Amino acid sequence: MRILILGGTREARELAHIASGEQGFDIVSSLAGRVRDPLLPVGAVRVGGFGGVDGLREWLRTNEIGALVDATHPFAGVISANAAAAATDLGLPLVHVRRPGWSAQPGDRWIRVPDLAAAAKSVGELGERVFLTIGRQGVGAFAGLTRPWFLIRAIDPPEGALPANHELLLARGPFTLEDESRLLADKRIDVLVTKDSGGDQTDAKLIAARSAGIPVVMIDRPPLPDAAVVMETVAQAWDWLRERSAAE
Repeated sequence: MRILILGGTREARELAHIASGEQGFDIVSSLAGRVRDPLLPVGAVRVGGFGGVDGLREWLRTNEIGALVDATHPFAGVISANAAAAATDLGLPLVHVRRPGWSAQPGDRWIRVPDLAAAAKSVGELGERVFLTIGRQGVGAFAGLTRPWFLIRAIDPPEGALPANHELLLARGPFTLEDESRLLADKRIDVLVTKDSGGDQTDAKLIAARSAGIPVVMIDRPPLPDAAVVMETVAQAWDWLRERSAAE
C-alpha cells in the first residue's frame, strides 16, 4: 500500500520511520520546501508544492496513492484543506495527525487571538519589547508597526517587509527552559507572541514567560476541514494505517 505523508513535523518523521520498516507499506513523505535545511524523514522524500488541489489530486492519482496522511504543522491550513478536497474527489482515506494544543496553566497571562492580524493589533497595548516566535512566515503582519521593538526568532530569515525596529535571531529548537528564561531577561522582553503549535519541543518559552509574569499573545489554530478524521498521536495514526491496509 503506497502512502503519502504530508510532513514537516516530528510526528510525520516518526510515522515515516515506523511505517517504512513494515512490510506492505511504501511510504513517500512530502515537504513544502519552506525551510532551507529541513530535518528529513527516512524513505522517499519529495520537496515542493503540488500546485493546489488540482495538482495534488493528479499527483495522488498518477502515483497510485492508497491513503493520505496530513501530518503537517497545525497552522498549515491551506495544504490541509487541499488534502481534504483532493482525497474526497478521489475517494481516498485521509487522516489528519494533530498534536493537542496548549492549555493555559495557573499563573499564565494568555491573550488568545484568532489570527496574525489580531495579534499585530494587540501587541502595542501590551508592551514595548515583543518576542515573535511565529516562524518566518507571517512576520509581515507586524511590518507596519513603528513600535514596539521586536525580537524575531526563526530558522530561516523571513522574506518581505519586517517591523521597523527589530532584531533577527536565527535558531532551531528545541530550546531549554534555562535558555528561554535567559533570553527573555537579556532582551528585556515584556510580551511573547506565539502560535498554538502544541507539543513539548517549544513549550519552554511558555514556562519561562509564566515565571517572568510576561503576557503571551496566543494565536489560535485554523480549523480543520469539516468531517476531518483526526488522530492526536503517531500511535493512533499507525493503527489507522494498518486498518486501512488490512481492508485493501
